Amino acid sequence: MGRWCTARRRAGTGRAGPKGPALPTAFTRTAVVAAVLATTAALPGATVLAAGPAGTGAADAAGPSAGYDFADGAVPVAGASDTAGAETLAAGSVYRSSLPRNGTRYYRLDLDAASDAYVSVTAVPGLGGEVTAVDGIRVSVRDADGGSCSVHSATFGAARSPRPVTAWGMRETGPGGTRCQDPGTYYVGVERTRPQDSPPDDWDLELTVATEPGLRQAGATKAPETWDSASPEPLDGEPERRAGGSGFAHATPLGQGVWRDDIRPGQTLYYRVPVDWGRQVYATAELAGSADASGYATGALRLALHNPVRGEVVDAAKGYTGRRTTVGLAPLPPVAYPNRYATAGRVAALRFAGDYYLVVHLAAQAADDFGQGPFGLTLRLRLGGAARSGPGYAGESRPQGLFEVSARDRIAAPGSGSGSGTAGDDTAMKAVAVGGIGTGSLLLVGLAVWTAATRRRT
Repeated sequence: MGRWCTARRRAGTGRAGPKGPALPTAFTRTAVVAAVLATTAALPGATVLAAGPAGTGAADAAGPSAGYDFADGAVPVAGASDTAGAETLAAGSVYRSSLPRNGTRYYRLDLDAASDAYVSVTAVPGLGGEVTAVDGIRVSVRDADGGSCSVHSATFGAARSPRPVTAWGMRETGPGGTRCQDPGTYYVGVERTRPQDSPPDDWDLELTVATEPGLRQAGATKAPETWDSASPEPLDGEPERRAGGSGFAHATPLGQGVWRDDIRPGQTLYYRVPVDWGRQVYATAELAGSADASGYATGALRLALHNPVRGEVVDAAKGYTGRRTTVGLAPLPPVAYPNRYATAGRVAALRFAGDYYLVVHLAAQAADDFGQGPFGLTLRLRLGGAARSGPGYAGESRPQGLFEVSARDRIAAPGSGSGSGTAGDDTAMKAVAVGGIGTGSLLLVGLAVWTAATRRRT
């Protein structure tokens, strides 16, 4: 109502007279109706429709591109050929750069002594270039003296299909740390893993930087030793259509359920899944059969899970013969803060809550034997475990809210209605719905009062 009243004052019409309230102008009536519609759009059902499957709007008509959709507003930054000329990357920001065939590109970080820092680098090769299984990118983080904090690589794999590949680096602080603990300057290095066999053209890069604050109180310093590693039965039911995004920043939100999409050879699809503390992710991807079931594409269907800072947790790939093919992620433990102390990388990567990403790729080589498609894709996503409270951070992450799941996140990720959330999820959704309905009702009442006043005055 505050916005509506402000609009009315700015309209400069209809002062109150001795016989009653001012007549509502067309402007004020439009403002009220717009406010009601905006409130209605905020309800859970309207949110799902707004971000709904292909075919619900003009933006869906063209379908996702086979390329990578970079973050809107990504800041251009030039990687330096040495650390002396490295530009600073700020936590909470997204950057766009490029990587030549030979040499390392350097970027600078200014870090405190209390926060863990994470850098992700997504490299996007040209769609027409030939790549090898061991080609890809390597990301390293070093201190000002050249001491290594972390080194991670990401390669194209057996399919040898050009696709966006993402590697991450980190600077961790905490009990028992002996290196990279001091505040000050750190450097991120990005290079190709196999430059001698890599395509000659430059690769586009998308870089993100995030920081995670320390805890208010010290907790466990050992990863959980036991957890439910049994894989549940995949979800059944009629799949709902949900068009995937073409990049991390434009990933389509998903909740528990069965979802369908279309995918073409060489295409990579991104889906965003809110995962709370204590929850487990189970996911499979199923590629429909082809009319021509003769031939073989190595590692053609690839499914990967990335954590909130885009670090890869686990991946799985399977060859395609033209017959229906399913690939599933290995069993994963519940998301927990102490997971970071695990020696197994896929467990350590499940160290915080937030938006996880399912990334599906269909190898370009599949087109050689089975045509350009599109091919039917079915995703089955289940969230196990029970949501728990967070570890109690001493400050805010950058970007803010990165390691939590809000009510808005849960609403934006529609479920199938088959136990897709916890009681807390349902409560949050009902609260938003009731609040929205209440506000909308008040606005409607206000509109009715003004309409009645208009008739009396007439």
